[in-house]
Amino acid sequence: MDCGAEDGLMTQPIENTRRQAEADTRRVVEGIVCLVLFALTIPAANWLIGNVGTMCAPNGACLIPVAPGLMAPSGVTMIGIALVLRDLVQRRLGVGVAAGAIVVGAGLSALVAPPALVLASASAFLISELADLAVYTPLARKRLVTAVVASSFVGLVVDSIIFLSLAFGSLDFLAGQVVGKGWMVLLSIPFVHYLRHRDERLGMTPA
Repeated sequence: MDCGAEDGLMTQPIENTRRQAEADTRRVVEGIVCLVLFALTIPAANWLIGNVGTMCAPNGACLIPVAPGLMAPSGVTMIGIALVLRDLVQRRLGVGVAAGAIVVGAGLSALVAPPALVLASASAFLISELADLAVYTPLARKRLVTAVVASSFVGLVVDSIIFLSLAFGSLDFLAGQVVGKGWMVLLSIPFVHYLRHRDERLGMTPA
């Protein structure tokens, strides 16, 4: 056997191992970034709802237009992003970390929410993110974009119904909440699509 060919056969497994190690490191780093951003969406949503909007009620929620004739609390933008980030945390770090992040996120939501909204905020976050996880998990391996969109829309509807029911005893803002969060999910689709193809190109497998 040619010595050069033999050396090539010996070094190929080493090169494959090195590339896989690099891909795994990148996956973990990106997962940590998504996890930090996921955590930040929670206080960001609570700050927005009390400070940013085209209409702000005294000691109440600030509203933004999300469609002609539809208004929603400004925090909906962050909740839509949080649902997508949770899916990416699971893809990068695994379902165990994602489940733990949901529990911690619910605690953070309770800590930073206005006193009158603690129960509504924490309950809506916890249940909607668990619903998101339940839908995302069986779809994610083969259909990442479908999994993110489907799970996020289920999560945002659950979040909206629970939050409005507990906080205000009314679903008057349901349509606005769903549309506002839905816009953020739809805006994420090109990024998720790019991420799936980049993962394939780099040989980066889900956790």
